[in-house]
Amino acid sequence: STMNTQNPNSGVVIEIDANADAPDVDPGSAPPLPDEAGLPQATPVTAAAGWMGQKPSRLGRWFAGLLASFVGLVASVAAWNFVAGLLASQPVLGWIATVLIGLLVLIALIWAVREAAGFARLARLDRIQRQAGQAMDQGDVASAKVVAERVAGLYRGRPEMEWALANHAQAGADLVDADSLLLAVEHHLMVPLDRAAQAEIEAAARKVATATALVPLALADVAAALVLNLRMIRTVAEIYGGRSGALGNWRLTRQVLAHLVATGAVAIGDDLLEPLVGGGLMSKLSRRFGEGLVNGALTARVGLAAMDVCRPLPRIGTKRPKVRTVIAGALGGLFKPGGA
Repeated sequence: STMNTQNPNSGVVIEIDANADAPDVDPGSAPPLPDEAGLPQATPVTAAAGWMGQKPSRLGRWFAGLLASFVGLVASVAAWNFVAGLLASQPVLGWIATVLIGLLVLIALIWAVREAAGFARLARLDRIQRQAGQAMDQGDVASAKVVAERVAGLYRGRPEMEWALANHAQAGADLVDADSLLLAVEHHLMVPLDRAAQAEIEAAARKVATATALVPLALADVAAALVLNLRMIRTVAEIYGGRSGALGNWRLTRQVLAHLVATGAVAIGDDLLEPLVGGGLMSKLSRRFGEGLVNGALTARVGLAAMDVCRPLPRIGTKRPKVRTVIAGALGGLFKPGGA
């Protein structure tokens, strides 16, 4: 560098060598910023939910169907040959095997009928939901009355709904427009069921968070969370009148998780949980407990998605519960907002 000695008030001129080697810095190589709240951004449960919610490819469905058909054919032929050979060599044992296989087939048929009935109940909820949406869009009073009667028919015979059904029958007799009629159905029949479903979701989220935080075994928390989520989805469906079997519950679970994946609600970060328990406390939580909170929040979102799928009426005059409200109810008494 050089300085102008003629004028002492002049500035300093610094000469920079244009050929000097500049440091080669790759922004992508910078280390990630630390998570100030200490919460994991993803857990094995969120990854499992995302995988289950993905729609299988057509090739995969064909492969699974053909594989199941081939295995069933091989098992049937093997059983037939086994019973035929046993009847030829040992008639008594052959008849015993025939009776056992007959009972097995009878139980399988009963199970298939129950599964078909479960699928029919879920399809009934879907039809009522679509019809209600069409009646609201078109303002058709006749369609609204049909929807109201079908919704009421879902809950006849349930003792806990008798009072609500009586109030609805009395209040809805004088309504003459579609919106008011469907709003009365929601107020008298859906609101009590919404409360019961939200209580079930809060209980499931609390159990999942506790199991994840306390179970030390690897993947045991994932299994516990998935079992609790499956049970919660089935219970929510039963609350709204969509009781299903094993296959129906699996299909419903995939439908719920697909809804979560489509809406981008699988990943849950600390931006959702920190306002509930306070940033000071979040920085002191162990990672295991943080995963419990994330899994509990994911369970809450799964439960709310199950409400959307199983609820026979779209929301008219009520608002969908917020995830933060459900988590606050699930974790009520454990934390105080803004606590350190």
